[in-house]
Amino acid sequence: MRAEESPGPAPVTDNSRTSEAGAGWACRKPGTFQELLPERVPDFSWRRPAVLWRSRNDVLARLFGDPTDTIRRRCVAALRERGTPAAFTVHRAAPEFSFVLLGDTGEGDKSQYAVVPPLLHAAADTDFMIIASDVIYPAGDAGEYPEKFFRPYKDYPGPIYAVPGNHDWYDGLRGFLHIFCDLDEDCSPPRWRGTLGFLPRLLWRRPGTVDTAALAEARRTYRGAPGQQAAQPGPYWAIDTPSLRIIGIDTGITGRVDREQGAWLREVSAGPKPKMLVTGKPIYVDDDHRPGPIEGGGTVDEIVRDPAHHYVAAIGGDIHNYQHYPVPLDDGRTIHYLVSGGGGAFMHGTHTIPRTSVVDESRFRCYPLRGDSLSRYSRLYGRWLRLPRLFELTPEEATAVIEHRLGIEPGRGYLDPRPSRRARFVAGMLGVPRGRRARPRFSHLPVRKLPQRFRSELADWDTPPFFKSFLRVDVTESELRIRCYAATGCGDHETSPPCEDEVPIPLR
Repeated sequence: MRAEESPGPAPVTDNSRTSEAGAGWACRKPGTFQELLPERVPDFSWRRPAVLWRSRNDVLARLFGDPTDTIRRRCVAALRERGTPAAFTVHRAAPEFSFVLLGDTGEGDKSQYAVVPPLLHAAADTDFMIIASDVIYPAGDAGEYPEKFFRPYKDYPGPIYAVPGNHDWYDGLRGFLHIFCDLDEDCSPPRWRGTLGFLPRLLWRRPGTVDTAALAEARRTYRGAPGQQAAQPGPYWAIDTPSLRIIGIDTGITGRVDREQGAWLREVSAGPKPKMLVTGKPIYVDDDHRPGPIEGGGTVDEIVRDPAHHYVAAIGGDIHNYQHYPVPLDDGRTIHYLVSGGGGAFMHGTHTIPRTSVVDESRFRCYPLRGDSLSRYSRLYGRWLRLPRLFELTPEEATAVIEHRLGIEPGRGYLDPRPSRRARFVAGMLGVPRGRRARPRFSHLPVRKLPQRFRSELADWDTPPFFKSFLRVDVTESELRIRCYAATGCGDHETSPPCEDEVPIPLR
């Protein structure tokens, strides 16, 4: 394959940047994903108090300290005792290959299944898949892998690797390690110290039992073909090829990397080979820099930026949309930082992202567009508050007020970008910032700062456009090419999904 060739489907020109139809606002035919749904589609789980209770480790880790470093060390020690590839590295001999990457794949509902048909059309010829955080949403339970992992991706022909997200850690990572690493071990945390140590000891959710027979049967039924099997060394790993080294790290619940994993990351990052990082927590997101602390000192981003390590891209999940920051460095290099968390879970709005200061706004990309995000949220709040005439903004109205408040170029060539007073009011209520001014700590209505488990219900819907996305990555000896494809849920887009961003990166 020559570098100038573009493997995979040719990117279509009609996307959310060119028309409302390209964004999925007007579907000419329904999506076939409806035919893939299980007989009983789960309702939105955050409504159930039991789910909130099973997710309590997130709150406990932030209040009393995150024990995932210790748990991870115990699990990695068990993997080493059993025998695992040196340096936790999988070797692939082909210098030219392709893979698909998506994060935060959802709850086994319509928005997760809406991603499947376009993914299979755009990435059926890829060599493997990577899930970048939160494989099992919302609480990481091992018993949910049959319906939320094996069944949705039963027709993807290649192996699947993953890095865990905070939700996968809510059961102590036991389900994740069983599925991806074939490790069935309870690596429970140590006893908390201090005066209030009895509280986390009492409240911390322990891993549940794993029904190995049921999971084995699900694997045989849905993903039992030899080509679908993967051997993942651990919760963090590297895939080494002659052209590119892909390195996946485990960022636990709060985003910190333990000391041993930090030493391993420095080791596998050494050398002149180009590298890509896959992480459960993005380094740049919402125009904010989150470098990723390492226990004992240093950050993940320091390792990524070190010119001796030759990183060209860093991709993280956790935030449920797509963002791209091509960050120029002082030495003349550019590292592409991406967020890819639109794999099926509810949507995090992009309309709360200020005009970017990390990179020039003209170089920043996000999906959905800020105007589409504001329009979608305005409809949700109009329905929720039973005030549709006040709150609901068309995509054109929402785009106009985004242009007005942020001072950016209007999208889609709308003729009249002047926003109405009502649109300006709704934008203020839903957290649209002004220019490059820092985002306020809260919106008048809960869009951003309200805890996720309470606001997520306001960002979940079962009709197109879903504004989900996935990445196709093609690698040759001289170039890495990343394309972000949209999954709108429209039947019009399933066989030729809109390409929302294309990132060619030279490897020489």
